[in-house]
Amino acid sequence: MRNARRTTTALASAGVLALALTACASDSDTTEESSGDAGAAEQSEPITIGVHSGWEEGIAVSHLWKHILEGEGYEVEMETADAGIVFTGLSEGDFDVNFDTWLPQTHASYLEQYGDSLEDLGAWLDDAPLTIAVNEDSPITSLDELAEYADEFDNRIVGIESGAGLTAITQDEVIPTYGLEDMEFLVSSTPAMLTELQAATDAGENIVVTLWRPHWAYDAFPIRDLEDPENALGDADSIHTYAHQDFSGEYPEVAEWISGFRMDADQLHALENIMFNEMDGEDNDAAVEQWLEENPDYVDSIVSGS
Repeated sequence: MRNARRTTTALASAGVLALALTACASDSDTTEESSGDAGAAEQSEPITIGVHSGWEEGIAVSHLWKHILEGEGYEVEMETADAGIVFTGLSEGDFDVNFDTWLPQTHASYLEQYGDSLEDLGAWLDDAPLTIAVNEDSPITSLDELAEYADEFDNRIVGIESGAGLTAITQDEVIPTYGLEDMEFLVSSTPAMLTELQAATDAGENIVVTLWRPHWAYDAFPIRDLEDPENALGDADSIHTYAHQDFSGEYPEVAEWISGFRMDADQLHALENIMFNEMDGEDNDAAVEQWLEENPDYVDSIVSGS
């Protein structure tokens, strides 16, 4: 159980009568406050968002929700870590919420381990597949051709973080299914993978990378997904918000807002493009503000439930 919440109480120096009058006035004021202000007034500690390191959609949506919650009077902190650390933190109450849980495939192992200590607040984006991508002018179109043409790709598959579900699925399913054991699987990070992708694009060289949709790389680089005839990558995921098991009880209004949260691929892609292309990830809060200027009714649609 997390630390007990405290309520903000006015302390009167004039004794018990003044304290009682203050309490009555507070009760009256509360009826005139928005429910968001009331909820935020009872906040004992910041709402902490756990963010998967290098996962752009999670970074973008987490900053969006930081903006939304702070606008409603809540204090918010964000902490970035590998997925395993985030799910452990959620289960132990060190993090409150994570907006980047991919199910039923990518993060299934974490839910098997920690699911009893977590709360599913619902999916906000459907149809989010894991992919293996190549430059669009590469000589192959399918994963079942990759082993034969491995030399064309310098015998390398460029991956992302070691703790990512995509990395595990590539190691445990894709590589053995398509006989790619002789290729080097370079486990690195998302930024390192994108750097390699940029370098190969600039040099006009072939490259194969682990990727996922939606991702701004599909607009930034001339790439295409390899077909997966054996379905080794699994069916497309949905992206869920998960919280620690006490979250709805502690923050019922916020939990209701998050449960109603939806974002389509075009909206997310536009936000990511501003954040990671136009602003190079240097001012994520400003990127959110710019996106909201272009989508002025978005926040109201979430907090009003419309």
